[in-house]
Amino acid sequence: MFSSPGQPIRLLMVSAIVALVAACGGGGSGDSSPPPSNGGGATPPADPKPDFTEVDETFQTFINESIVFDGISYVVVDAQGTLHTATFGDHSIDTVVMLASTSKVPAVMTLMALEEDPASSFDMNQPIGEVLPFDGVYANRTPAQLVSNTSGIPGLRQLALYGPHLCQFSNEAAIEFENCGQILVSVPLPDSHDAGSIFDYGGSQWQLAGVTAAVSANATWNQLVDQYFGIPCDLEVFTFGNMWENLLEWDGTPGSLRGQANPNIEGGAITNLADYATLLQIHLNGGYCGETQVLSEAALSEMRLDRGGVVAKDPRPYGMGWWINADNPGVYDDPGAFGSVSFLDIERGFGGYVAIDDYTGVDADAPARLVRREIIPLLQAAFDAVAQ
Repeated sequence: MFSSPGQPIRLLMVSAIVALVAACGGGGSGDSSPPPSNGGGATPPADPKPDFTEVDETFQTFINESIVFDGISYVVVDAQGTLHTATFGDHSIDTVVMLASTSKVPAVMTLMALEEDPASSFDMNQPIGEVLPFDGVYANRTPAQLVSNTSGIPGLRQLALYGPHLCQFSNEAAIEFENCGQILVSVPLPDSHDAGSIFDYGGSQWQLAGVTAAVSANATWNQLVDQYFGIPCDLEVFTFGNMWENLLEWDGTPGSLRGQANPNIEGGAITNLADYATLLQIHLNGGYCGETQVLSEAALSEMRLDRGGVVAKDPRPYGMGWWINADNPGVYDDPGAFGSVSFLDIERGFGGYVAIDDYTGVDADAPARLVRREIIPLLQAAFDAVAQ
């Protein structure tokens, strides 16, 4: 099951990327109303805008000094919209990249939106075995445990032992999303643990969450993404696929994306700057896309609640999709193995997304280090300067 002549090469590729994802990881209410208008009166004076010059210069220096990365781009948003966009090297504002693990926050957003849909019975705290039409050893796990990496199902660090579970990385026509889910829930992996006892990042648990949502809604995963975000938020290219078997088939255009029939939930999304900026803004403006509230404040807060840092074994500060920066309160991020990273500063009310399109895995954790150690502090200083 899930074998082919090229499998060892593909497994080696995925294993290398997984190691880089792990290196990136970690760091030290009710509905609200849309932002109020001024009632048609005189336009109030514009708030001073943060100065992003130092941030731009830091990104330019990073590209100038890198022998790995040919381009980088980023966008900064607040509750009102996009504050700043800049591109460097061979990037443009239209560059589309594969996100790898920076897919995780949008994946959780989709689950939370399904749960909040009045027409849905999906429940983040319901055992998945009560939803799936098949039973198995992991049927007592809940979606909330699955996407907080606390389900006890071995994560990506044990990818070499996944065996049949490797179906989640396949874009072959013979591998179907729901059939793969049946394998994941029923085939036990070595070194499994009780739910809620350990933090173990990524892997089968994320795919199971997506399959459970799709089964519950009687829809495909991408239909859910489109229903809750693509249409109401007018997203241009954001969608999920599955390129892990052969990254070289990606040519930077949405038309080259494969694996939409078996999308990889934790790491299969593609985006441009504008789409991810829109998704980030939802976290800052009370859950709105335009006049439509796509998520409640309560759901957004649930995503930031520490679940990974309170387990007994290998605790790491982690919510659902967001790493929690214990050394920089109010800061959350979601880095990926290809170099992209998204982040929020809830205290100051801004977010950012950095796009990288290097798929070699040579130094994929460098952008996340740059963002955590230099870019976020520079942005915080810029916002603090105009708040005084």
